[in-house]
Amino acid sequence: MAEKRIMDRKVVASETILFREGQDGDFAYLVQSGVVEIYKGLADGSERRLGLITEGGIFGEMALIDDQPRMANARTVEACTLVVINRMMFEERLHKLDPFIRGLLNMLVRNLRDMSKQDI
Repeated sequence: MAEKRIMDRKVVASETILFREGQDGDFAYLVQSGVVEIYKGLADGSERRLGLITEGGIFGEMALIDDQPRMANARTVEACTLVVINRMMFEERLHKLDPFIRGLLNMLVRNLRDMSKQDI
């Protein structure tokens, strides 16, 4: 019988930092319930919200796609249940994609990172 892989779930309290800009990205997350804020810290010490991720949304995937450090911070706005997607699981699924689609994903992530640098 084949081994069935179960994804990890993580219950996280409100105002919990999930990752910081510049950290290695070994996980992406799927929001099962709750709200997560993605934001950047600015040079003057303030913060700039980039977006809110709600139920069904995914975040942290860019670092898995291009193996670059996190480009933003993530913290919970309220208590959340998150499905943890580790690098191995992500790469298994990514390698099943058509090479054209993999290349397109890499280009999109590179463009997003470039645009992010110009905004701040």
